[in-house]
Amino acid sequence: MNDIDIEKLQGIAQQLRIHSIAATTAAGSGHPTSCCSAADIVAALFFGHMRYLPKDPHYYNNDRFILSKGHAAPLLYAAWAELGFFPAEELLKLRQLGSDLEGHPTPRLPFVDVATGSLGQGLSVGVGMALCARLDKLDYKTYVLLGDGEIAEGSVWEAASLAGVHKLNNLVAIVDVNRLGQSQATAFGQDLDAYQRRFQAFGWRTEEIDGHDIEEILEVLAAAGLGDRPLVILAKTLKGAGISFIQDKEGWHGKPLNKEEAAMAIAELQPKAKSGLDVSIEAPSPLPAPNNAAPATYPPLNYKLGDSAATREAFGNALLRIGEADPRVVAMDGDTKNSTYSDKFYKKFPERFTECFIAEQNMVGVATGFAVRGKVPFASTFACFLTRAYDQIRVAGISQANLKLVGSHVGVSIGEDGATQMGLEDIAMLRAVVGSKVLYPSDAVCAEKLVEQMAQTKGVCFLRTSRPKTPVIYNNDEQFPIGGAKVLRQSSNDKVTVVAAGVTLFEALKAADTLKQEGIGITVIDAYSVKPLAKDVIKSAAQKTQLTVITVEDHYAEGGLGDAVAGELSMDGIKVHKMAVTELPHSGKAEELLAKYGIDAAAIVKKVKSLG
Repeated sequence: MNDIDIEKLQGIAQQLRIHSIAATTAAGSGHPTSCCSAADIVAALFFGHMRYLPKDPHYYNNDRFILSKGHAAPLLYAAWAELGFFPAEELLKLRQLGSDLEGHPTPRLPFVDVATGSLGQGLSVGVGMALCARLDKLDYKTYVLLGDGEIAEGSVWEAASLAGVHKLNNLVAIVDVNRLGQSQATAFGQDLDAYQRRFQAFGWRTEEIDGHDIEEILEVLAAAGLGDRPLVILAKTLKGAGISFIQDKEGWHGKPLNKEEAAMAIAELQPKAKSGLDVSIEAPSPLPAPNNAAPATYPPLNYKLGDSAATREAFGNALLRIGEADPRVVAMDGDTKNSTYSDKFYKKFPERFTECFIAEQNMVGVATGFAVRGKVPFASTFACFLTRAYDQIRVAGISQANLKLVGSHVGVSIGEDGATQMGLEDIAMLRAVVGSKVLYPSDAVCAEKLVEQMAQTKGVCFLRTSRPKTPVIYNNDEQFPIGGAKVLRQSSNDKVTVVAAGVTLFEALKAADTLKQEGIGITVIDAYSVKPLAKDVIKSAAQKTQLTVITVEDHYAEGGLGDAVAGELSMDGIKVHKMAVTELPHSGKAEELLAKYGIDAAAIVKKVKSLG
C-alpha cells in the first residue's frame, strides 16, 4: 500500500473508539476500554496493512484476522462498518436479539471465521490457518490479536510451540498488553521483556512496540513474513486509551459508559476522528484457488463377513481410502497415530497430516483452523484425552465448524491400561455440543462407512472407536446414514428390545443366542448413531416388546446411550433399563472387566430374565 497517511489512520482509530463507546453505551453492556486499547492496532491492520477484498470476506486468499480477545467485538464490528460492509447505524444494535452483532463474535457474521471470547483459543486456530495456507500454496497471512490476560492460558503456549516447530512465518500474533485484567492487573503487567523471553523460547521472532504509535505499528507489520519464524508483536497499550478520565484505571473492564460519560468521551475523541470509507485496501494476490470440491464417490470397501478388525483400525483404513479421493481431507493427531491408526494416512499423505504432539487443546484449534479454510479435518486421539479440549470443541460447535473428531480406546474394554486411559465420559461430552453428531460403530464396515458420512456432513462429528477386534457382520455395500440404526435380531414374540453399540452389541448378540436356547426372544438393535438417535426404529421395536428397552454400553451411565434413548422415548410410555459402567473401573482383561461391571452377555441374560 503506497503513501500511507498516518494522520488518517490515527483519525480512523479515534472513530473506531467512538463507535465502540456508542455501541456499548446503547447496549448497556460490553467492553469499551478493551476496544480502545487495541483501536490503533486494528486501524493500522485493516486500513494500512492487510490485503483483502472488503466486499468479499470469504475470498480464499484474503489475509485472515482472528480477534482472540473476543470481548473487544465492538472494535471489530466498527472496523467493518468503516469499511462500508454495513451501515454504521447498525452498531447501535449491539447485543440485541435481532442483531448478529453479538457480545462476542460468531460466524453468523460473514467476516468472522470462528467464535472467540473463550480466551486462549485464537492462536491455535491461527496456526491451523497458517498451515493450511502452506498446504494450498497461498500467500495470505494470518493475524491474531490477543489480550495479555489470555496469555495465562496453556493453550496459547501449546499453539506457540507448534507454530515455532513449523516455523510459520506467515503467522503474526499481536498481544495487546494493556496491563489490566478483569479483576486486577495481569501477572506481568507491562513487563514486555517477560513476554518476549517466553515467546522467544518457543521459537518466535519478537518485536516490542508502543501500541498507540501507528507509524511504529506499520513499520513492524511491514516486516511480517521475513525470516523463517512466526512473529509476535508485543504492543504496550493503555486500557481505555483516548478517554482521559478512565484511561489506565482499574474497575472499568466490561463496564460501559453511561450516557453522560459517553458524551464526554466522544467529545474528547471527535476532533481528530476520521472516516475509513474512502481508504483504498490492497487486494490479495490472484493465486490459483485450492481444490476444495467433494468427490462424487469414494473407493469401495474390501472386508469379508467374519473377518476380525478393530474399529480404530478401520478408521485408519477409511481415512486413507477417502483421502485418496477427497483432496479436502486432512488429518492431525496427538502423538497417538500408531494407536488410532491415523498413521496410515500420514505415511501416504505427510503433507496433509499435522502431528500436534501431546497438546489436545491446540490440536482441536488447529483442526478448526483447517476447517474454516474449506478442509475436512479429522483430529484423532484417545477419547479420554479429548476431555482436555472440551472448551475448544464446545466453541467449535458455536462456530459451526466442520470439525471431525475421532476418539479411540473407549470404555473398560481397553483392558489393562486402567481407568485414566478409558474413555467413559466421551458420549456425554459430545452429545452436549450444539449441533454435534455422535457415532459409535460396532464393526469395521460400519466404521468405514461412518467416516464417509462424517466427510460428507457439515458440522462437529465424533466417531467413537474401540480397541478390541470385533467380527465383521455387515456387507461392504451396507449403508449407514447418520440418524439410523440396524435391527439385527427380531421375532414376533420377543420379550424385550436390547439397544447397544460398539463392543456391547456383540455381547447383546451372544445374549440373544443364549436366551433363544431357553425359548426367550429379544430384539437387538445396533444404535450406531447415538446423536441423532434413530428414535422411530427403537420405538417401533419397543412397541412390540411390552414397551420395554434395555440399553447396554461401555460408558458411564450419565449422559451416554441409555440417557439418549430414555430422553427420546420416556414420553412414549416406554421403560428404559440402563446397563452401563457405574463405578470406578480397575485394570484387567477386557472380558473380565465387561463381566465385572455388568455389561457382558451374562449380565444381559440376567437382566432380561429379571424383567419377568
